[in-house]
This record gives sequence, C-alpha cells and structure tokens, in this order.
Amino acid sequence: MKWRSGLGVGALVVAALLGACGDDPVGSVTTVPPDPDSGDATDEQSVTTFEAGTDAAPTRADFGLDARPSNTTCKVSVRPPSAGPLALEQVFSNVSLYYIVAMAQPPGDSSRWFAATLDGKIVSFPAVSPPNTPTLVADIATLSGMPLKMVGEGGLLDLAFHPKFAQNGQLFVSWTASGGASISDMRSVVSKLTSADKGATFTQHEVILGPFDQPALNHNGGCTKFGPDGFLYLSFGDGGGGGDTYLNGQTVNGFFSKILRIDVDNRPVGKTYGIPDGNPFKNGGGEPATFARGFRNPWRFSFDRATGDLWCGDVGEGAREEVDIVKAGGNYGWSCREGTSPYVPARCAPTDAVVEPIYDYGHNMANAAISGGVVYRGSAIPELVGTYIFGDSSTNAVYTLVFDPTTGAATRTTIPSLPKGWVSFAEDTAGEVYPVDINGTVWKVVRAQPAAASTFPEQLSKTGCVDPFDANKPAPGMVPYDVNSAFWSDGADKQRFLALPDGKTITVGADGDFDLPIGSVLMKTFSLAGKKIETRLFMRHDDGEWAGYTYEWNDQQTDATLLPSSKTKTVGTQTWTFPSRSQCVNCHTAAAGHTLGLELGQLNGDYFYAQTNRISNQLRTLDHIGMLSAPLGPSIDQLVAYPKPTAPGALEPRARSYLHANCSYCHRPTGPGRGDLDLRFGVTLAATKACGTDPTVGSLGVMNAKVVAPGSPSTSIVSLRTHALDSIRMPPLGSRVVDAAGVDVLDSWIHSLTACP
Repeated sequence: MKWRSGLGVGALVVAALLGACGDDPVGSVTTVPPDPDSGDATDEQSVTTFEAGTDAAPTRADFGLDARPSNTTCKVSVRPPSAGPLALEQVFSNVSLYYIVAMAQPPGDSSRWFAATLDGKIVSFPAVSPPNTPTLVADIATLSGMPLKMVGEGGLLDLAFHPKFAQNGQLFVSWTASGGASISDMRSVVSKLTSADKGATFTQHEVILGPFDQPALNHNGGCTKFGPDGFLYLSFGDGGGGGDTYLNGQTVNGFFSKILRIDVDNRPVGKTYGIPDGNPFKNGGGEPATFARGFRNPWRFSFDRATGDLWCGDVGEGAREEVDIVKAGGNYGWSCREGTSPYVPARCAPTDAVVEPIYDYGHNMANAAISGGVVYRGSAIPELVGTYIFGDSSTNAVYTLVFDPTTGAATRTTIPSLPKGWVSFAEDTAGEVYPVDINGTVWKVVRAQPAAASTFPEQLSKTGCVDPFDANKPAPGMVPYDVNSAFWSDGADKQRFLALPDGKTITVGADGDFDLPIGSVLMKTFSLAGKKIETRLFMRHDDGEWAGYTYEWNDQQTDATLLPSSKTKTVGTQTWTFPSRSQCVNCHTAAAGHTLGLELGQLNGDYFYAQTNRISNQLRTLDHIGMLSAPLGPSIDQLVAYPKPTAPGALEPRARSYLHANCSYCHRPTGPGRGDLDLRFGVTLAATKACGTDPTVGSLGVMNAKVVAPGSPSTSIVSLRTHALDSIRMPPLGSRVVDAAGVDVLDSWIHSLTACP
C-alpha cells in the first residue's frame, strides 16, 4: 500500500532469457517473423531464432516441444549476504497480522503488543512466544455502530494508548467510516475506546473528533500519538483527489493539511476535547485544534523520546518527499511548495513564512512515498542512538538519516532488507525499533552479523542457467516463452526463459496469474541494436520470497557480471538503467503475482520453438509437457488472449492491453499504485475507475484534468504521464525513452471515446 494515494510501488521484470543470437560463435542464426496466418500477435521487441543450417521453414504443430526438459543446472542460489552495519530481523513470524498498519505496547508494559489492522480490528499478543492467532480485543465497526470504509487509503489507520492507560484503560484510534455528503462516501473519525480489564477487551466507544467528510479516498493522514506534554496529536492530509483540495494546504480553518493537538483529559462542558495553551489559533483566526499546517499527507509522525521533538514524514506529490521537525504554529508549505521545491508559490501569502524541511529527497525516475519513522533511543545499538529511522512504502526501503553536528549535512543510508510495504515504525518500551509491513510481517532493527563469504555467482556463465562455455546459449533445462503485450523497455529486444525444479509445476490462479514453485528461476536478456546489455534473473528463494539480480554484459559479448546495485550506462545514443535489487520488486508486486508476464492472457499465443523448428500455441505446449499443475485441455480455445497493442484491430482492447502490461502491476486491488485505479485487462472500463475521474495525485497543472478524459488526451493524466520523461513519468522505473507507438495507441483510443460508461 502506498500512502501517497493508494501508494505504492512497485519494480522491473526480472525474468530473462538467453538464446542463440546473431553473434553465436558456433553458427549463424536467422530471425523468423511471426506466422502471418496465425491470428496471434507476438511481441515485436522479442527475438526468436533458429539455426541457419536447417533448410526447412518452420512448421505449425500442436505442440512446440515434445517433452519437458530436465533442469539439472539452473537452480536458485543462496542470497548474497547483506552489507552494512545494520540489518532487519523478522519477528513474530508465526503471528497472522495481514493488513497490519500500526503496532504499540501499552505504556510501561513490555509483556505484550497491540496491533491495528486496516479492516478495523485491534488484536493483542504476548511479546514472548506469541500464538499463531492473536486475540481480538476490539472491532471498530462493531463498537461504534458505524460501517468502516476500507477503500483507497481508508480503514483503521492508527492507535495510541493514553499515557495513563494502566489507570484509565483508554485507547485512541483514527479511522474512516462510510457516510456523509461527499461523493467519496468517506468520513474521518477519531474515537476513544475504553477497557475495564486492562486491554483484554474494549467495550466502550466514544467519538472524540468528527466524523467529518473526506472529499476523496486518499490523503487521510491518520497518525495518532500522545506527546510528552500529555496531549493527543492527530494528522490529516489535504483531502486528496487533486483540484480544489490542494487549496486545503494553506487554509487555516478545518482539519485538512494539519497536525492537530487536543486535550482529551480536560474537556469543557459539552465538548469531547479541550484546546491546549500554545495552539496558534486557540483564541481565533483559524481552527483552534491546529498545532501546525501546510502538510500534503502527513501519514506518520513520532516524538523523539529524548528531546520531545516531533518528526514528521510528509508524502510529496510527484517530485519530493520530506522530513520535518514540526513546531507549534509552523506552516510547512504545501501546496505552494513540495519539499524544498516550489509548487504553486502564489498559494502562500507573501507574509507567510514557510518552514523548510530538515531533509527531502527526489523521486529519481521512481515512485516514492515516505512512511515516516522514529528516532532511535534504544540501548541494543548504542552507535545508532539519535538516528532517524524511516521508510518508504513505494521504494520499499528502510533508511537511516543522520546529521553532521558541525555542518548539519544529512546522510541517508539504506538498511539492507527484503523490499516490503513499510507503513509504520513501532517502538517497544525499551526504545527498540520495529518496522511494520502492510502485508503482515514485522521486523526489528538489529546490528548486522559479520557477512559470510558470498556463494552467489558473480558471472552469468556460473549460474547454471546458460551454457558455462558459451553464455550466449541457454542451459538445456530452460523453457522459452514470450508475451503478447510487452512492458516497454526503451525499445530493447527481449528474450525470455523459465526454469522450474524437476517434478514441480505451475499453479494457475483464478485470475490467470501463474504461481511458480519455490526454486523457480526466470531469465530475461535485453539487447539494443543486436548487442546484449543485461540479463536479469528472478529467483524464488527457499523462504518463498522473490528476488531479482541483474548482470551487465561485457563489450566482447562473452559473459555478464553481477551488479551489486543500480547503475546507468550510455548505450549508443540513449541512457540505460540497470535496476537495483530493491527496485526489481517495486513492480513485481505480490498483488500482481510477482512474475507479471506469466499469465494466461499473455502466453495465449503462438511462439516459434527453435529447438524443434515449430510454431505452436505456448499454453498448449506448456500443458502438453506437464508444466502446469492442472491440465488446461480444450478450454485453451476459450481463454482470453491479450492483443498486441500495435497490431491491427479494435482500439480499446489494444489500449487496455497496453495499460495492463505497463500499469496494472501496481494499479489493481491491493497493489501499491496510487488511488483505487484497476487497469487490468479483464475489468470493464467503468470498473477501472479511470474514465472521467479526477486524478488523485495531482492535475499536473492541467485544467479539468481527468485520469482518462474522453476525446482529450491532452487533459488525460494517463497520456500526459506516459509522454513525460521527468519525475511524473509512468511507468516510473528506469525508462528514459517515450514509447511512441504504444502511446499513440493509447492516445488514439482516448480520442475515440465519446463518453464514459
């Protein structure tokens, strides 16, 4: 989940293939065009070849391969050891915490944890030897009598124990409910829950603040914390949806774009909270509960236990993410500024001083959505004390931030970890830090163990996935495949192979996505002007997690070397970006089935099998050689086949196929994409929530912009973003060249629309 507007990100297809190419030292090869009579389009960026020594033309056959090749060499390698002084260690791995958004211990009680889940549940479990199933202690919808609204960025968003919880049993939560006058059918609510049995159950509910209408489904903020002053602090974003809601950033009235501070212990008669002294508008001039304003979406803030400073991560628009130390009465700039950069300067009054962030960072051709963090004040890692630890739910990384005591210069480093959807950073009573992943895993920041010697192959020729004597040739156990609708890769030709452990098969999900077994390896090679640039391996490790690795080809085209991190390189007249390992899984999301191109609609088409000199349907071939766990049988003829976007045919299916291949890996249910778009090929246009809808992450300065504006590509965000090459570009990762042919199909389809369904 991306708390920018759904958020979230994101990575690159790390499936690859190697095959005989024009520079094969053993013999020459010839490219075979698709069969013009097949009726199935193939990817114009893929290269298929056969040995030139055969005189016969390719023949059409029922199956491209007669038997499944044995895979004795292309195996999953042990992950390279992490580098750096810190690491993340998974904790509570047996506890079911799916859709967890926050976690906390009661003040002074280190024996147990309480967790909030997006679907409105609060659960508890012991800190030592927790059971698989935590104890349900509260259900917000049941207690409140109001329906929870868990769409977009809604749901149960945070929880905070009263400092005197042991005496009064009070727990405060921020959440969203259905109802109200807004078109979003969403309202924000802050509630007080009370337990008479020290948190074993919560039986009393009282609305403290709200409900108030949210204009859109995103930018709800939702952070809930008690400060060292004993007051309750709350955050809310600008209301989302773009357009006029951006003006909320500089309004002094209402709750939008603000961090609020309220007194829940000293309540005037007839009120649910009081206004503390020191609030800037306590005596008039604006919303009295305001502590500070000018935030876009302050998803998470925290208090430094040693200094009392309030640190806030404010999610940016399309260019900058920022970290602020928030002071009473401060204006933090949105929407006249985004981080340290101007946005719409005229929206800030000339006399209004804007507080600069203490740190901000750019998107650098990739999405970013800061999820805030905490200042480390534990004792287990003394050298870490005073360091701000924070995450990004789009880049899927955890960072540390330190400042030079003399110059004030900031240094950001990455804690090596599996990429996760970081949504919160919990602290136990001792000050140790626990990054929380929305998908249900909890981690602890620990000192890294001394790195073991890496056994991961440094050369492609050592992977077992290619011929060890000629890295240009695939290993015998590799099965080639292609996709009908390709992800745009700056005009590169692509070759693809997959390898499964012998005896294992692929499960096809109800949505058509392939679920590959543990031990599987995907491989894809990219070439420009007939010269290989890189090969990417995508491996499913023993723990079930996928990880990507990229190899850079040498100039002699004899082998490729493993890259430790991302890299850019000039290739001909263009810049080529090699992805980092964390970027690989930004796009290979769990929601999209990790492997992306391996799905029924993508593989339901003809492929030329060089090994047998045959042309055959890929699904029928995989079915025939026993690579699927359940036979497809005659039903293959009735299965969907995504059209090639640039092939002849009806515009809408071709444009939808393009969006599916290039956008739907993020923009789908539970995906990290912004807002609630669903750009999968199989949903109706109305169900995509794209046509005629307001953009949730900004209008890009375009009047009357819509995600898809019928008849008007120039006011359609999907067109503007695919034409762009700066920080607003979609797809966001790596690409530095506009796909002229693909975008033309998209624009032609938008032109053809006369109305939304």
